[in-house]
Formats: sequence, C-alpha cells, structure tokens
Amino acid sequence: MQSSPTSTSPRAATPWLAYACLALSTSLVGSYVGLSKVLLLSFPVFLLAWLRFGLAALLMLPWLRRGPGEAPLDGRHRRLLFLESFLGNFLFSICLLFGLQHSSAVVAGVILAGIPAAVALLSRVLLKERQTARVWAGIALGVAGIALVALERTPAGSPAASSWLGIGLLLGAVFCEASYVVIGKKLTAQVSAKRISALINLWGLALVTPLGLWQATRFDFSQPSLPIWGLLLFYAAAASMVTVWLWMSGLRKVPAGQAGVFMVFLPVATALVGLLLGEHLSGGQAWAYGLALAGVLLATLPGRRQG
Repeated sequence: MQSSPTSTSPRAATPWLAYACLALSTSLVGSYVGLSKVLLLSFPVFLLAWLRFGLAALLMLPWLRRGPGEAPLDGRHRRLLFLESFLGNFLFSICLLFGLQHSSAVVAGVILAGIPAAVALLSRVLLKERQTARVWAGIALGVAGIALVALERTPAGSPAASSWLGIGLLLGAVFCEASYVVIGKKLTAQVSAKRISALINLWGLALVTPLGLWQATRFDFSQPSLPIWGLLLFYAAAASMVTVWLWMSGLRKVPAGQAGVFMVFLPVATALVGLLLGEHLSGGQAWAYGLALAGVLLATLPGRRQG
C-alpha cells in the first residue's frame, strides 16, 4: 500500500481533523487505562472485558449495517477484522489488564511509550511505508519523554513493583496495539469506521464470552456500587465504541507510521488521570511531557514548501 499523500507532498493539505481524531482517541484510551485500575478492584479481568464488549455491542447495533456504496466483505477483509479484534481488542485488553495487576504504573508508562516505535516498525515491514526523518525524530522524542517521566517518578531505593510476567504482558500489549494500527490501515480502505468498530467489538465479545460467563457465575453483582456501574458504562462506550471510531476515522487520512506517533497521548492521559486521583506533577515530569508533545508536533506539522 502506498503512503498517503498527506505525508509525502509538502503542498498537500494538512489533515488537522484527522490529527484531532487520533489525539482524542488515544487520550481517551489513556484515560480509561488509568480508570481501569479502579474497575479491577470491583470486577475480575474476564468479567470486566465481557461486560465491556457486551454493553458496547448493544450501543453499536445500528453500526452493523453496511452503508450505501460500501462493498460486501470478502474473505480477506473478514480475516483482517478477526485479527483486528483478536489482537487489538481481546488480546490487548487481556495483556493490559493482567499486566497492570503485575506491574507498577511507572514501568507500564515506560513500556507503553514504545507503541509509536512498534507502529513505525510494523508499518515499514508490512505496509512498506517509508517514514521521514521527522517522523522518526518525533517518535524518538515521544519515547524519550514518556520514558523520562516514568523513570523520574521512581522513588530512590524503592523496590520494583513489577514482575517479569507483568513486563512481558505489557510488551505483548504494545505489539498488539501496533498490529491494531497497521491492520486498521488496511481495513479503512474499504470498510467504514463505524462498521469496523461494531464488527471487531462483536468478535471481541465472542472471544471473551466463555471466560466471562465462567467468572459471572461466581460473581456477586450486588457488590459494585452505582458509581462503579456508571464508570463501567463509560469504559464500555469509550474503549469499544468512541475511541475505535475516532481512530479509524483519523487513520483514513494519515499513514499508519505517522498515526502511531499519536500513541504518546496514551501514557500522557494515563498520567493526567493519576493527577486527578491525587498524584503530583513535578517540574521534571512537565518537561518530559513537553518532549512527548514536541514529538507529535515535529511529526505532524507541515514542512517548509520548496520554491
């Protein structure tokens, strides 16, 4: 697949709306990653994932219909939809939720900061996209910024609150998310963003239902409070519906490697949720987040026009 002209031609219009969709999508992902630790105090992992997919499936029923002028799905696109859901929805959610149970937020921030680099690598190998020096520099700034803030937050002499299992699960989540971006780029060429969101959510529901039902039979549904149920509804709508639609809408106009840079908003938003929950932002952390945002600007702002 050839790269989008938005990244190769200095005279092409800058897709600001697409950039906004990508930034908002990953910011919402980061917010529910932070809030998911609250939900994990009330729900076991598989039940939480099952309730998320089930609630989102009800919300997205109207999105399942094929739009006017949209071609029927062929075997290749059905396989891509399954892989998109298995890697980007089901496996990413499981790796992330279990990884958060076995890892500190500091280590999670460092590892999730590797998503842009993983996206650039996979888009180069699988999509044959040629990344510009500015995109690679933007990725480096984003990774450096989030790694810096994570390391800066580690108290001197404190024990590592992470296991190798947690680190491995979070690394798995990184490459699941990178695969989600690359496969999504192939899907958006033929399938609408809304229909992609609804179909991959249904696959996620089907995959997690056996494990979800198993945990549901052992769960006391009267235990969670009303605010927790409200947070679960937000989690379902944000994680399966809104963020996927925003991401696929933006991905239609932006090459996968460049879109991957916007993944820096994920750990940034997670940290901001931490601030809302009572954490403090130091000067070093502010500089680190500035580096991450500078990376996004470097990779997305239009270059100087020639002649």
